[in-house]
Amino acid sequence: MAGRGVATIDEVATVATGGAPGVVLDARGGDRYRGEVEPVDPRAGHLPGAVSAPFVHNLEPEGVRKGMFRPAGELAENYAVLGVGDATEVVAYCGSGVSACHDLLAMEHAGLGRGRLFVGSWSQWSHTDRPAAMGSEPGGVTDSYNRP
Repeated sequence: MAGRGVATIDEVATVATGGAPGVVLDARGGDRYRGEVEPVDPRAGHLPGAVSAPFVHNLEPEGVRKGMFRPAGELAENYAVLGVGDATEVVAYCGSGVSACHDLLAMEHAGLGRGRLFVGSWSQWSHTDRPAAMGSEPGGVTDSYNRP
């Protein structure tokens, strides 16, 4: 293990492919996850086995709480849909390691404990010869999680 709170590229690959228990969350928008657009990196797509968990879905979309975290119970329900419970090993990534921190903080706010950050994220992964998945599978954005 790279260190508390951080996962290496090899560790995230092991979890994503089922070689170790846990869930890999992709905090980028659904269009980047599905590989429809890639504005920064040399390849589009997502880590095979990763689940789409756009960080913006952790926020209230409107009203006086617009932009604030959704209630902890609601976040916990949303993460449960993605296979995350309080004992789940989670590794989060995004494009460069910034937005994934939002998912990790939302998980703590929801009482789900601490996950680990793949710091290199998609930028590191896409610069290697490791495989990339396209489309909404596996673990694409689900209707219950992909709401406004």
